[in-house]
Amino acid sequence: MLNIADTLHRWCTEQRPFALATIVDVTGSAPLPVGTSVAVDADGTAVGSISGGCVEGAVYELCQRVLEDRMAPQRARFGYSDEDAFAVGLTCGGELDVHVQRVDPAAQPHLAGALTQAANGQAAAVAQVVDGPAHLLGGLLTLDGDGRLSGTDLDPGTSRTVTGHAQALLRAGRTALSTCGGASVTCPEQLTVLVHVAATRPRLLIFGAIDFAAALAQAGRFLGYRVTVCDARPVFATTARFPHADEVVVDWPHRYLAQTAVDARTAICVLTHDPKFDIPLLRLALTLPVGYVGAMGSRRTHHERLRLLDEAGITAGQLAVMHSPIGLDLGARTPEETAVSITAEIIAHTNRTSGLPLSQRTGPIHRTPPRHDHHRPTRQDAAGRPAHGRSTAQPPVLPSRADDTGRVTVPAAGTDSARHSPPPSPYVSSPRHR
Repeated sequence: MLNIADTLHRWCTEQRPFALATIVDVTGSAPLPVGTSVAVDADGTAVGSISGGCVEGAVYELCQRVLEDRMAPQRARFGYSDEDAFAVGLTCGGELDVHVQRVDPAAQPHLAGALTQAANGQAAAVAQVVDGPAHLLGGLLTLDGDGRLSGTDLDPGTSRTVTGHAQALLRAGRTALSTCGGASVTCPEQLTVLVHVAATRPRLLIFGAIDFAAALAQAGRFLGYRVTVCDARPVFATTARFPHADEVVVDWPHRYLAQTAVDARTAICVLTHDPKFDIPLLRLALTLPVGYVGAMGSRRTHHERLRLLDEAGITAGQLAVMHSPIGLDLGARTPEETAVSITAEIIAHTNRTSGLPLSQRTGPIHRTPPRHDHHRPTRQDAAGRPAHGRSTAQPPVLPSRADDTGRVTVPAAGTDSARHSPPPSPYVSSPRHR
């Protein structure tokens, strides 16, 4: 739904009813993920796409019927036709479940607020009941960036349960199906809720103001990250050298990281390969609930880094999280090629895939993310960490501080870099303190 927030916001402002068709399940290979929507208004105007063209005509006709006849929410399944590859279906071989419902903005004024936030690039979520009792099917509730709930006809217990699931996904910045209820006094009826999430841009923190960092900042910006480049040397950390970064920070890397906001979507790339910067920075980074930590360096640098981090008290489980040497084996040599290698590894790690060539894999190309089920325990390894290496605890958000006079932040739009001498090195080899 939020992929077409601009148009839906305008239709809500104009009190224009529309039919909303949304992908709620994917089997096999499909071009677009769960949560992608198409909308059709009473004039026949359509916006959005759910299949890249394969089934748009059939979905459009179903939307018109639901809207004109004021039908109850409908579910349709589209798959590949073996008899006729050009029949209604997905030529990529996958199958889609599409939920279609009529939306009346006049009856749901709260929806416009969430769409406004999403269209303006702010965090917002819309929870849509796509499976469950008939009287709840198609229900919508909205959450703003602060997790405040608006506009629901669900009973209080069910509302609290759905809100908790939606808040968790909003914090994670992920659109997903969530199954809840069915075994609780507070939420006795089992529901499947599709939580549409519009999240702020994830962060890419690049430490080390080198030429590789400039290429990585450009690649990260292209992928939609909010990019920060940080280095303690003001002569190198300038906006002129990093025009694609959203901000350039002059500070000791570990000190900046300790004072900036991170979450489970944050990627940290350490390109300094200098122990006086690397070790304090990685010692902190490997204890934070971030999505990715990578460090540049040769094999020799990597092994020395492991030794120093071991002496600094970093556990074997924490060291296993670090991607070092950073990047996938692409034979990269130039800064631009290296940036592709690093971002490819970040993408593969984020999506929990192998990074192998598709020609060497079998099965669907587009994989379906796991359903977010709060009643299903997460499989963990012997160390108590999730099987994929991330913490199951809710990641805290580290507050930013505005009174750190030792740090100079240079906005990306600025032309002059602030200059000051970096503070003395805090790095001192510490004894093992396990």
